Amino acid sequence: MTFALDDHWVWDFWLADSGGLHHLYYLHAPRSLGDQHLRHRNAAIGHAVSTDLRHWEDLGPVLGPGGPGDHDETATWTGSVVRGPDGRWRMFYTGARFPVSGSAANIETIGVAVSADLHTWTKEPATVVSADPLHYETYADGTWREETWRDPWVFPDPSGDGWHMLVTARAAHGDPLDRGVIGHATSPDLETWSVREPLSSPGAGFAHLEVPQLVTVEGRHAVLFSCDTPHVVGERRTRGERGGVWAVPVTDPAGPVPAGDATLLTGEELYSGRAVRTHDGRWVLLAFENTGPDTDFAGRISDPLPLGWSPDGHLSVARLQEAR
Repeated sequence: MTFALDDHWVWDFWLADSGGLHHLYYLHAPRSLGDQHLRHRNAAIGHAVSTDLRHWEDLGPVLGPGGPGDHDETATWTGSVVRGPDGRWRMFYTGARFPVSGSAANIETIGVAVSADLHTWTKEPATVVSADPLHYETYADGTWREETWRDPWVFPDPSGDGWHMLVTARAAHGDPLDRGVIGHATSPDLETWSVREPLSSPGAGFAHLEVPQLVTVEGRHAVLFSCDTPHVVGERRTRGERGGVWAVPVTDPAGPVPAGDATLLTGEELYSGRAVRTHDGRWVLLAFENTGPDTDFAGRISDPLPLGWSPDGHLSVARLQEAR
């Protein structure tokens, strides 16, 4: 059974595992808005739980926008959840602020909320990290419609040396249409963060690499991200490539990420793909359903699709493996 709400669209999401339960955190906005494109300005974060990634119990909203002047004054967007050495859960999430009324321009920054039970979340008062103009394009540059700094994916350094954060970002140089990169920040303690150079290079054929995720499947590493067809650019556009959920093998979890080698996991009927390990040890892909049978925005989360490595060395979902 897909995860859906009768009166709200559901799209980007991320998960945490408390041992007996999978915890789903999802963006949602009311269908009463009429136009699905308005959902981004009205997004809040909800919470659901499951034992099998198929049957979900919705627990309702857990995090919404802040007040005037806050980094998340307009909406709360995509993030990730980790448990720190102190036993507390931390949700790193995107705060969206639209400073100009009626404009699509927005400023994106990363905030954090903490929880003891994975349901009741308290925001920390200060912004955790924002785009550093030394390495990343900012709104002040005037080269893009927004300050792209969203979708934080946080994970521990494999050698035990602190934490890494992957971010949807754009480089401070290169063709303005082809500046999409995997942004990078590090922290020794989940409290203090330092912005680093991007883990990928501009010119890989993506205006943005959304919802990045580092995953280790069967001992091999890959980075997943999403990019839709309108934002596939450069030589990829010339070749007629279309968008969807992408994956690229990486040698080291801490980078670099050779985004130019990325291949499609799914077409853009699915988006914001997340690799998840089931409680019996299998790897699957979840994504939100982008279009329904009538081509309207579906706004619900798919059932899990089996995920594994194909003979050509790329991650693949079962339905694509069967087609090869």
